[in-house]
Amino acid sequence: MGIFRRLLLTALCAGLLAGVFVAVLHQTATVPLISKAEMFEQAEHAAGAAMHEHQDAAATAHGHEAAWAPEDGLERDLYTVAADLLAGIGFALLLAAAIAVRGGEPGWRGGLLWGLAGFAVFTLAPAIGLPPETPGMAAAPLDARQLWWLVTVAATGGGLALIVFTRRPLYAVLGLLLMVLPQLYGAPRPAGDARGMVPEALEHRFVAAVIVTSLLFWAVLGAATGGFYRRFAPQAWH
Repeated sequence: MGIFRRLLLTALCAGLLAGVFVAVLHQTATVPLISKAEMFEQAEHAAGAAMHEHQDAAATAHGHEAAWAPEDGLERDLYTVAADLLAGIGFALLLAAAIAVRGGEPGWRGGLLWGLAGFAVFTLAPAIGLPPETPGMAAAPLDARQLWWLVTVAATGGGLALIVFTRRPLYAVLGLLLMVLPQLYGAPRPAGDARGMVPEALEHRFVAAVIVTSLLFWAVLGAATGGFYRRFAPQAWH
């Protein structure tokens, strides 16, 4: 039970620390940009409201309701913070488990490297084909994007492991090829020349803000996970 206790304590402490950190970043860096993008999205919806008025009325008559969403303001902020905390704990548990399987006591410096690897796998590689999207941006079907994201994450993680944890050049070449294949195949794209109402400048600012925020999150998460993993070593409990 010692290893499970160690993993759990590490994930809780590191995840909460990184979750609070990234929640502050989101409120100051990305949420204002999302709010601006939603203004354009709402304007687009308002322009087509008259066209869909009959369909909306028919849907209401048949008992269909609009999808639930948290109210703007405090309720929405609380849900965002809760999601950040849960994501922090979940990713910290993933990092701690990977460290345990690999073995050793990385400390915060080694944990930082693990965090940067997590950033490369979960943010950087998928963002090459599917940049972060604001509300109102044109996008390919959700199922296709989710599948490509999962394949890219798995291929990047596996390829990175082959490069870092093996000593044979052939494995390193295979790892690099594995990382490149999803990018060569290409991410799903919107049909035709579809484009949302959000200005390109706002899209670019949002992409940059999300990527930088994610980099800082993974750096803090990795360093904290490595540090707490060493702190909660079994001999430290005696």
